[in-house]
Amino acid sequence: QVQLVESGGGLVQAGGSLRLSCVASGSTISTYTMGWFRQAAGKEREFVIDVTWNGGLTYYADSVKGRFTISRDNAKNTVYLQMNSLKPEDTAVYYCAAGNSVRGVRTPRLYDYWGQGTQVTVSS
Repeated sequence: QVQLVESGGGLVQAGGSLRLSCVASGSTISTYTMGWFRQAAGKEREFVIDVTWNGGLTYYADSVKGRFTISRDNAKNTVYLQMNSLKPEDTAVYYCAAGNSVRGVRTPRLYDYWGQGTQVTVSS
């Protein structure tokens, strides 16, 4: 079992930046694909970005390509989400997720473990 805890959310002006962290416990994340989803008020949870176990490949949602980057430090059991050029439409609760058999189109069902979420609010 893996427990995931996100941090780093907050309020930021449009055009600003935030860096989210996700710390895992209970097991190492070295064999997992690690990713981020988000859920805006009244909407379904949607995929944002993920990275393979060795950090070699990333998969982006079109809405964040060129603005968001993901990185991981397996020795620290931590994954990061760097968000730049933030827009009001990025406002959502952001969730960290881990999966050991992630393939194809990224949907929530592919991920085995989830964090509690951290709120990101981008003002106009």
